[in-house]
Amino acid sequence: MQCRQCGTEIADKAIVCFRCGAATTDPVRKAAPIARRRSPLLPAVLVIVLLAIAAYAWQVSRTAANPELPQLAAGLSLGAAIVALLLGFFRRR
Repeated sequence: MQCRQCGTEIADKAIVCFRCGAATTDPVRKAAPIARRRSPLLPAVLVIVLLAIAAYAWQVSRTAANPELPQLAAGLSLGAAIVALLLGFFRRR
């Protein structure tokens, strides 16, 4: 039998060509498609925005007459940034 790729004479029971490595038969199964990875840009921007909101709210709470609400906003946005970082980290594994 001759190789379909390079034309070299190979054994009739050969699975691959010894010269070029081409398969002598068609594959039985189709190769699984490789999943495309997501860009890390969106989570990074989200974390940066949440940290900026936390910093702004903390600064406002230092000068506000009633600092409880800005401190709460700072804490919540900081917590959301930490959760977003952790989800991004564990999602890659």
